[in-house]
Amino acid sequence: MPNWRQILTEINDQTLQYRAKSHSSADIVRRKYLKKLHERTGRNVIAYYSGWLSKPNIAGTDIIDEDKNGLMMAIHQLDKDAGLDLILHTPGGYIAAAESIIDYIKRIFGNNVRAVVPQIAMSAGTMIACACSKIVMGKHSNLGPVDPQLNGIPAAGVIEEFKTAYAEIKADPDKRAVWEHILRQYTPSYLGRCENAVKWAQSFVQAELENNMLSAHVDKQQRAEKIVKALTDFSGNKAHDRHIHIDELQDMGLDIELLEKDPMLQDLVLTVHHCYMNALMNTPAFKIIENHKGAAFVKQQQVVQIERA
Repeated sequence: MPNWRQILTEINDQTLQYRAKSHSSADIVRRKYLKKLHERTGRNVIAYYSGWLSKPNIAGTDIIDEDKNGLMMAIHQLDKDAGLDLILHTPGGYIAAAESIIDYIKRIFGNNVRAVVPQIAMSAGTMIACACSKIVMGKHSNLGPVDPQLNGIPAAGVIEEFKTAYAEIKADPDKRAVWEHILRQYTPSYLGRCENAVKWAQSFVQAELENNMLSAHVDKQQRAEKIVKALTDFSGNKAHDRHIHIDELQDMGLDIELLEKDPMLQDLVLTVHHCYMNALMNTPAFKIIENHKGAAFVKQQQVVQIERA
């Protein structure tokens, strides 16, 4: 299968051949390989791609409620008994949006959903992956911590800071003056919001793991708790954008299917990935939700393009 550069060459060739047609050359090449992936697996395929890496300053690249509209269109008229492979490339986003998206997808496909992560699925993207029956990843792929952020501030970090302040002031009241300057930055009820966000993330991932990926295990609760603890460990992970590699994810207990074990599947998944990265880098699009039949929800700056197969 072609690599990133070869995909770009094919797109350029298609540009010459299809200049007068409605679909762009990037669309034609991308949909060709997405269909080939479907033909290989026999499963429905939906690509859920964000362009945050190439367009980092555009609002809306994260997981938001609006994305459900794209998924609704992508799911429409699919064979509901064929399962779903959800290809994820996302920086994460809102827990509420991720929770709602998973609820909707499972109402259609039940637990017969695999997450495919060709490169990165962070934060709420990791939550979505954990809700699937298994996660297909390459040796180069990464998930990330799922500790929630409030306005860019780690909720667990705020809780730790309050606990440290309390302990230090209790041990030495003279430290109150130092901590007052720091804690004054937080608004009333902020600590409570942080605690609720952490509990929400933990309970959501715990429940999804127990209900799907770990459902066959007698000790599914203990297994899920181990995974949740590792993914929400603010101190251990050090930073919200930490990339967690496949061996560590397997050690946690996640059901990871190695992409490299099936060379044909690996070629197809990575070719599809190259197609989307080309599209996000070389077109105005910053988010694409698309199925193997060519139905696409494409977000551009101030433009939403909807195409039906």
